[in-house]
Parts: sequence; C-alpha cells; structure tokens
Amino acid sequence: LNILVDTGSSNFAVGAAAHPFLRRYYHRSLSNSYRDLGRSVYVPYTQGRWEGELGTDLVSVPHGPNATLRANIAAITQSDRFFINGSNWEGILGLAYADIARPDETLEPFFDSLVRQTPVPNLFSLQLCGAGFTQNFSLGSATVGGSMIIGGVDPSLCVGELWYTPIRREWYYEVIIVRIEVNGQDLNMDCKEYNYDKSIVDSGTTNLRLPRKVFQAAVKAIEAASSTEQFPSGFWLGEQLVCWQVGTTPWHIFPVISLYLMSENRNQSFRISILPQQYLRPVEDVASAQEDCYKFAVSQSSTGTVMGAVIMEGFYVVFDREKKRIGFAVSTCHVHDEFRTVSVEGPFHGVDLEDCGYNIPQTDESTLMTIAYIMAGICALFMLPLCLMVCQWRFARCLHPHGEFADDISLLK
Repeated sequence: LNILVDTGSSNFAVGAAAHPFLRRYYHRSLSNSYRDLGRSVYVPYTQGRWEGELGTDLVSVPHGPNATLRANIAAITQSDRFFINGSNWEGILGLAYADIARPDETLEPFFDSLVRQTPVPNLFSLQLCGAGFTQNFSLGSATVGGSMIIGGVDPSLCVGELWYTPIRREWYYEVIIVRIEVNGQDLNMDCKEYNYDKSIVDSGTTNLRLPRKVFQAAVKAIEAASSTEQFPSGFWLGEQLVCWQVGTTPWHIFPVISLYLMSENRNQSFRISILPQQYLRPVEDVASAQEDCYKFAVSQSSTGTVMGAVIMEGFYVVFDREKKRIGFAVSTCHVHDEFRTVSVEGPFHGVDLEDCGYNIPQTDESTLMTIAYIMAGICALFMLPLCLMVCQWRFARCLHPHGEFADDISLLK
C-alpha cells in the first residue's frame, strides 16, 4: 500500500473497504496476523474525516529498516473528503506524538512502536519535492515526490548547514516563530501573535496557515510588494485562481517570505525563506495547454500557525525526536529561478525568545474553588432581601390573621 506521511497526526490508518478513489485496500480477513482490538476510532482533519476499527498487525517498510514490527492500525471503513481521486495513496501514517492519538493517548503511534521494537534511532527526516520539480530531467516530467529517511539523516538531500529549533512540546511538532518578514520587511507584530495558539510543522497540510491577525498583515504586505499587477480579492483568500500564458509567470513581482525560528540557543534565531514558487500552487486540472494557473497557498487559521508543504518543500527537514529538535537545511529538490533561491541563514540575536511561545491559561483547582465561593457569596447576597421579605410576611400573617395586610401581600405575588 502507498501511505501518505503526516507529521500533523498520530494514527496509522489504511483504507479497509471499497472506495471509488482506492485502487486497492487492506483486507483484514485475509491476514493471519491481524488482531482486532474491539475499539472504534474517529479522526477529523482540517478538511475531511474518517472512522474505522482499531487492530494490530505485522508491518514492514519497503526500502526502509530491515525489520518487521507489530503496530496499531486503524482500518478505515467510512470517510468523507479524505481519500483523493488520483492521489495514488491508500492510507495515512501519523508521525506525531501519542498525546494527539485517537481515540486517546494510550494508543501507541507507529514510530514509537518502531523505536521500541527495533534498533532504529528515534529520528526521521523528510524531503518533500514540489509539483514544479522535475525529478527526471531526461524525460522532462514534473512529478510530486520526495524521500523519507527512517532513523537517520542523508546529507545528499540538502545543501549547506542544518539549523535546529527545539520541539517546544511533544504532541504536534510544536516550534516557536519569533519574527516574520515579507521581502525583508518585518511585520512588526508581538511575536506571541505568530504562535497563537501554537506553531507546528505539518507535512499533511498543504498551505502555510497563519492566525487571523498575522494572515491579514502578511497579505497586506505581499499585496503591496506585488502591486505592479492587480489581483482579485478572492485570489488572496484562496477562492480564485490567477493565470498567465505558459512560461510567462512573473515570479519576480512576488516577494520572499521569511520565518525566524528560535534556535537551540534560546537567545538566537535562524531564518528560513521561501519563494513564490512555493506559496503559489499550480492547479493543473483547470489550466489549459496555453495557460499556467495558480492558487495562493497562504491561508487563515483558527488553530495557530501551520508550516505545511508550502514551507517544507523548500527544505530538508529532520525530526530529531531523541534530542527534541527539528532541523532545516536547503533541499536539493526545491523549485527556484535564476534570480532567487530558498535559504536558511543565521544566527540572529535576540532576548528571551522563548517568551514568544503561547501559553494556554491554566486554571488550577484552588482557583476554581475560590471562584465557586465568590459566586456562592454573590448568590447569597441577592437571596438575603427576598428571604427577609418572606419572613416579614409570615410574621405579619401571624400577628394579623384576619387579612388587614391584603394589599401589601398582593405585592409579593
């Protein structure tokens, strides 16, 4: 089976029932080593969802470690907008941590099982090659591909030095962004805004997704930098395409986007810069033979910054789980032109860069008890006058049993 590698989730799941977009699927009934766990699982994504049944089976990775392991597998029985027509993959391999595994953190993710059951070191690295990269120059065919190195780093897949940023928390691959620039111009925002409510590296997401305020500021800067041409407002929202005659895309009018990540030295950062060839995504199914059409692949997010394929396709990315860090170096397969290239540069000095991380407000038990007592006191204050009025009325009834206070009593009804 062909599997989509996803660093933004933690479940290993494969199609286990017929689907119009699947050429093949996992037949559990034909596997002598399959064990049913008797649990169901449901996983929603930013777009799409699937549900299925949990089990375990023996798994080996072709062209990977010479080992077989028993891993948790979700057999997908129902899905909505998950499988993609023509994608040629039949499942998803979530490589993030157990904290975000479904149905709960007790389900051991695939990579944890691999490290526990085999001698494979606790790291992997990814080289994602974009749609515009030509892997076979003799054939001139543009293909989407890349490499995954399990348990190591392949220096032949990158150019220059690897720069590492700490993994802030082991759930998603969360990192800290300290600054964002468009064509060298700082967005000049509180760095906490860039990480609200988290910043993650996610190979399963296409776009660079930014929190609302950051997205608005970035689009304003990108629009200003490319003002020599006018684009419909729907283009910047990802709702409309822009097209040019084949071979005439004006890459030079679009700016470079740079993200500064906190380095292992907490008072230093390094800069990763991407080109419009990464954030303008070719849309082939609507383009004619005479036109190249593109979609703007920077979008608004309500769940923090997501450094998806738009970022990762420029770089060779090392997920060093053992040392709790993520490394970036320029990829040998990134798309560029004769004037500009993606880059990884540093160090840049700062102060207390760790403070740029967003901390979700935590409410401890003592604080909740204090709030409860305060609310009870407020309720008691409001109830006291009513209780006094009722007591006064009862006392009056006892003193005057013949109804002389009928008019006053009626006010209480």
